[in-house]
Amino acid sequence: MAHAPRPAGSRAWMAGVGTLALLAALPLLAVLWLALTPTQDLWAHLFGTVLPNYLANTLLLGLGVSLGVLVTGVPLAWMVSVYAFPGRKLLDRALFLPLAFPTYLIAFVYTDFLEFSGPVQSLLRDAFGWSTSRDYWFPAIRSLGGGIAVLTLCLYPYVYWLARAAFHGRGARQIEAARLMGEGAFGTFWRIGLPLARPAVAAGVLIAWMETANDIGAVEHFGIQTLTVGIFDVWLHLGRPGAAAQIALVLLALIVFLATAERLARGGRRFDTGSGAGEAERRTLSRPAGLIAAGLLFLPLLAGFLVPAGRLLYYALGRLDQESAAQFWTLAQHSITLSAMAAAICVVAALVLAYGVRLYPAPVMSHGVRFATLGYGVPGAVLALGILTLTTATDLRLADLTEWLGGTPRAILGGTVFAVVSALSVRFLALAYGTVDAGMQRVTPSMDDAARTLGATPGVALLRVHLPLLKGSWLTAAALVFVDSMKELPMTLLLRPFNYETLATHVYQLASDERLEASALAALTIVAVGIGPVLFLSRIGDKR
Repeated sequence: MAHAPRPAGSRAWMAGVGTLALLAALPLLAVLWLALTPTQDLWAHLFGTVLPNYLANTLLLGLGVSLGVLVTGVPLAWMVSVYAFPGRKLLDRALFLPLAFPTYLIAFVYTDFLEFSGPVQSLLRDAFGWSTSRDYWFPAIRSLGGGIAVLTLCLYPYVYWLARAAFHGRGARQIEAARLMGEGAFGTFWRIGLPLARPAVAAGVLIAWMETANDIGAVEHFGIQTLTVGIFDVWLHLGRPGAAAQIALVLLALIVFLATAERLARGGRRFDTGSGAGEAERRTLSRPAGLIAAGLLFLPLLAGFLVPAGRLLYYALGRLDQESAAQFWTLAQHSITLSAMAAAICVVAALVLAYGVRLYPAPVMSHGVRFATLGYGVPGAVLALGILTLTTATDLRLADLTEWLGGTPRAILGGTVFAVVSALSVRFLALAYGTVDAGMQRVTPSMDDAARTLGATPGVALLRVHLPLLKGSWLTAAALVFVDSMKELPMTLLLRPFNYETLATHVYQLASDERLEASALAALTIVAVGIGPVLFLSRIGDKR
């Protein structure tokens, strides 16, 4: 069987995909090299001291958050998909809003809200005449349980989003058929809805796992010694990058194990819940039952968005006259600059990857794309360690060359904006690629054939044909990367230039010093930037 002729210029696009894959894999390869060739062999010391505690805490936290997002996100998605009740449409969109909050912000707010000197315990003491903590019991927010609760509030929308998409897709037909056959509400959910949504739910739980593993601000604030916190401690406080790389290797192995286990558990089975089937007719609840349902669905929104947003707004309004406009705009400019550069790089790289695979859909290209988009599954602290290893090694070689040429050696890449933007681009390229590739799939091949017939090269066709058609997709990709870069904390903390603060690092440092009020305006800005893209995602969730 004759193969279709390879488009002109496909070798150049193959080279582009290969280059991007190599650049994206370099930080991980650097971490691997640093872990396997340390200046001191610390494996035995780590295993005998801190590593078991780091690993146990990471597993317990991840399992707790997984269970939390599962029992929260799936019932919410089922209720808004299957039942009609007052306020359903508003709640359907609003339940996405906690995604606009970085985990560390909610952690800071609830610590301030629920600790001994906070308003809740103060109100209890005034109401019941208690004077000290020995007079009553109150759950400790700075604990493993507190961390699980806070991260669940932030991350349940991932499971809610994907499960909701499954219930809105072709699974709606199965749900409707089960009803017509007389299946009850619980039986329909347990026997039809949940099995059909299992791949989507598993994907949402896995994303929550990865976000939990990536978190540094919330878990460190709560005193939970996870693997990510261990990387920071061993690297920054003990000055042992080799040992930090070894801990990072354990964290990477855990992420790979979880992703592989989910695929093996699926056993190659496919569950078709795609779009295109419409929605099942919603069952209208009685008014009392509908109001109860609306009230229950309102609770995650209240706890995950309205309470922390209201607390920050209260602090921000009370300090408007004390805020330094110059400092705020400097922080905002730094955050916007880093995020905009990362968004631009990710969109360009995503276009190269998606168009390269479209021109030459061979296994080598798909493997290259997989390597190039690995970063999103890698915790930010691990990527930061890899980037720092690479920039330090490069700076040392450049310093040797500069000294040999008679110049003055100095750092060129390490501790610069370049390092931060590189890390952000590697981590969030997968977000941009997924969005751009989805748009590229909707462009019919006849467009490429027409451009080729008119003599357009692949590059010209991309610029003049595909880029205008993909405007919505690449703008969405840019917005996603921009917002996530604004919220990103671990990589920015580790790689930013000296005395170079962003909104995220400013909030983290002030809140860590128990000065949440002073960080409220910067924190609200981060949340406000994230609200638009989050609501946009809630809308396109019905279409994809």
